[in-house]
Amino acid sequence: MPEALVLDADAVLWSTERSALAGRHLLLLLHGYGADEHDLYPLRGYLPDAFAVASLAAPLVPPWPAPGRSWYPIDGLDGRDPSHVTRAAEAVIAWVDAHAGDAASVGLLGFSQGAAVSLQAMRLAPQRFSFAVNLSGYVTPGDLPKDAELAERRPPVFWGRGTNDDVIPGFLVEHTTQWLPERVDLSGRVYPGLTHSVSEQELDDVRIFLDKQLEERTDAPGR
Repeated sequence: MPEALVLDADAVLWSTERSALAGRHLLLLLHGYGADEHDLYPLRGYLPDAFAVASLAAPLVPPWPAPGRSWYPIDGLDGRDPSHVTRAAEAVIAWVDAHAGDAASVGLLGFSQGAAVSLQAMRLAPQRFSFAVNLSGYVTPGDLPKDAELAERRPPVFWGRGTNDDVIPGFLVEHTTQWLPERVDLSGRVYPGLTHSVSEQELDDVRIFLDKQLEERTDAPGR
């Protein structure tokens, strides 16, 4: 059995002092392949101030000469094994349990690989995560034990992607298009001309989505 992945707690970028997290709503940022914890951290300027933000570092180093870090392999046979996405998601859940247990709620915002891991983490622990933002990502094929619980809870998920994104294979986009509406409260948009990236229009939509999540959690503490 493969050894469990462990996230580097010292590499996490926090928007607030860790000691000030208690009772705050926490938003985790999960970067894409070849990036690191610094990549999405500047997005906090577009996000509601009420969130404490923690930008995580993926646990793996891509094969040379690729820069940065990765959540799971994308090349060869390993790149087609969904268990690697699950291992990465389990590492995120373990980090949350160890370092964010006192947060009022925990949401996920991931890009590409980070989005796939975010959705996988929500599938593994539907009760642990309040919502997810999926930017240019996808749902990993295959069944998980708590998918039925996820479908019953129907947590909010925002999915944004571009019409010119040629990185995510079409069959994964199609799978995600069919899978998400049956199991989550889905919102989002397809952005004309957008490549495998994030636009300001998309960030405006993400801000609206996150403001709504804060409003609902303020009205119903503990959600």
